[in-house]
Amino acid sequence: MKAIVLSTRSPIRRSSLQRGFLLIPLVLVCFGLAPIAQAVGPDTDGSIPGSNNGEGIGVLVSRTTGIWNTGTGFEALNHLTAGNQNTATGLRALTNDFNGGYNTATGVYSLSSNTGGFFNSATGAYALASNTIGSDNTANGYAALYRNTADANTATGFAALHGNTTGDGNTALGTFALFTNTDGSFNNAVGDSALLSNVTGTFNNAHGRQALTSNVDGSENNAMGDLALSSNTSGGTNTAVGDDALFSVTTGNSNTALGDEAGSNLVDGEGNIYIGAQVQAGATDELQFIRIGNDTAFAFPYDTFIAGIFDRAVDVGTAVPVFVDDTGKLGTILVDAAGNKVATPQAMLNESRNQQKRIAELEGTVARLAGMVKEQAAQIQKVSAQLEMSKPAPHLVANKQ
Repeated sequence: MKAIVLSTRSPIRRSSLQRGFLLIPLVLVCFGLAPIAQAVGPDTDGSIPGSNNGEGIGVLVSRTTGIWNTGTGFEALNHLTAGNQNTATGLRALTNDFNGGYNTATGVYSLSSNTGGFFNSATGAYALASNTIGSDNTANGYAALYRNTADANTATGFAALHGNTTGDGNTALGTFALFTNTDGSFNNAVGDSALLSNVTGTFNNAHGRQALTSNVDGSENNAMGDLALSSNTSGGTNTAVGDDALFSVTTGNSNTALGDEAGSNLVDGEGNIYIGAQVQAGATDELQFIRIGNDTAFAFPYDTFIAGIFDRAVDVGTAVPVFVDDTGKLGTILVDAAGNKVATPQAMLNESRNQQKRIAELEGTVARLAGMVKEQAAQIQKVSAQLEMSKPAPHLVANKQ
């Protein structure tokens, strides 16, 4: 089997993404230079009424009724009025929040746009920077969940879930994991660039480097392994377990692959099952095939042991012979090279069954006739005996001399 060269097939070009990210701080810094020159509020130093604590220019200067807040860094918690139990550390961390509560922001511009979101945690520069009212989010890493405005997302890693806006309940762990996701929900991505291109797909699970990395709107896929389902864009309900498993699938649905490179040449086929290392599809678009094991990948053939077959009863009325060809394909119908059905032992078996049935019927007829003959013989014997008894007795005549 020809080996797959992964370096030439990898769908991700990381360098361009990384270069793009270098522009983020430059744009934001340019945006923020004017306000820095015109700092809002005095230099806060120490405790503030309501058990609040501030350290830095413009920190907590708008506070009215909020309690138990802590701000450290230029304009951290600058607009907060009534929010409670927020912690902001870093330049403009949580700077726009006014009534959100129980948020933690650590890093430059982390949660900087938050206004009313609750129970968010952002660690890293620009983490959750665009979040406004989204709640229950956790972002750990540079620009993680950068554009998020939704709820219950967890992102750990450089730019993880960076583009998410309205998607809920996503989990991303790894650099660029779920990077492009905007409103897809309930996805789990663990690994470098896992589910990187996902936009609207839902209920996907990707574990491994670049697993499901090209998926855009496919849903309910499961990928575990390096580059597993990495080319999938819109296919759904696929399951791939193993490095490069279902690597080339793009739009195919309901395929299952278990093993290293299992089904890696399938593109748009559906309903297939591949089990074993390097078990490949017969065609890139094949439908509803089951392939287990690959003799050509090794120096020795397999022996097959399947429990529950030997010494098990089978209905004689519906049983049919099973055939196997040199490709390992099983079936109950024989065809020629053109695909035409040919005479099979099944036909012979059916004819034999018909003959056995006819023989059984003849044997029944013979048995009935034999019974009739026996009964007639008994009747004849009975009549003969009666006739014998009805004969007059012989008379003796005296011999006169």
